[in-house]
Amino acid sequence: MGSLSAAEARRVALAAQGFDRARPAGAVTARALAGTVGRLHLHQVDSVNVLVRAHYLPAFSRLGPYDRALLDDAAWGHRRGRRLFEYWAHECSLLPLALQPLLRWRMARADRGIGCYGRLKPFAGEARPAAMAVLERIRAAGPMSAGDFEAGKGAGGWWGWGETKGALEWLFWAGHLTTATRRGTFERVYDLPERVLPPALLALPTPGEDEAHLALIELSARALGVASAGDLRDYFRLGPEDARKAIAALVEEGRLAEVAVEGWTMPGYLHAEARMPRRVAARALLAPFDPLVWERSRAERLFGFRYRLEIYVPAELRRHGYYVLPFLCGDRLVARVDLKADRAAGRLLAKAVHWEPDAPAEARDALRAELDAMAAWLGLPAGQGDEAEPV
Repeated sequence: MGSLSAAEARRVALAAQGFDRARPAGAVTARALAGTVGRLHLHQVDSVNVLVRAHYLPAFSRLGPYDRALLDDAAWGHRRGRRLFEYWAHECSLLPLALQPLLRWRMARADRGIGCYGRLKPFAGEARPAAMAVLERIRAAGPMSAGDFEAGKGAGGWWGWGETKGALEWLFWAGHLTTATRRGTFERVYDLPERVLPPALLALPTPGEDEAHLALIELSARALGVASAGDLRDYFRLGPEDARKAIAALVEEGRLAEVAVEGWTMPGYLHAEARMPRRVAARALLAPFDPLVWERSRAERLFGFRYRLEIYVPAELRRHGYYVLPFLCGDRLVARVDLKADRAAGRLLAKAVHWEPDAPAEARDALRAELDAMAAWLGLPAGQGDEAEPV
């Protein structure tokens, strides 16, 4: 068994995520954006909009300011130009079209009531006729949101699902519907896959479950560089036994090598094509749902950085803030920055900045530069109000 020092493991992980690459000198192209999404394999979608929708941030962290319309067009634009689709991967995510066949097993399980939210399982059984009626209405009428149905969403906002919303979500999970577009306050509009996704994609053969799990674990390993078995499983939210079999097969094939990583209490798995740059000179604010930090125990193992999202923590009990982004400087996470896009006032607010004890002196200037870049990207002059902490 080989071994990696903690610093080597960090550099491998950062290189796998694209942080060893210089940002484009000019305008970010659709090709550059596709390369970033292809390297990560997904951008997680989240409804919180205190700064900017989470799926826009991973590309900004790696490429710098870019036209968000490029991502919108790739995800929800015209069928011929569509490059991404929306589905459950690491939570709800935007994924390259090529991954759609690898997730059909999950759709098939959901169709049987397996692996989806418990409240959706009745639609695979006794409530299936109601779901099929919803499907047939969309087939006849065209793309629809939950709000387009008379029953609507039900009470209680996003999570207050009525029967129609539940049926739509089950149909989406089971692959009977997909997202045609998003509108208004990020409302999902559903349609039949054959009217949204390219015919050539839908005609591709469906891999068996074992084959799909093998491919997904290898994609996870490529994106992570070096990872524990739990990290690999978590990337696409696979079951423990499904992941175990796939990892064992990839080790046997030589695609993964088991390694001892300094400070880890469990084995690491190094991808055969992982790179280890001599140094990483990154500068990035990371979304809470960025693949580099979304698995909090991995962030702690790699960077010695304990990170928790405190959105659902009562304000008086929060340690670092409501929407806190880790700040990557070089190959270390050196600060937590509580950010808010104050659109009414036209400012980007750094409401609080909490520095790590070993943050280098140059990190403060680096953070100022990154905040300026983010403010310009969001169309908000960088500013600090009475509630803001100085950088």
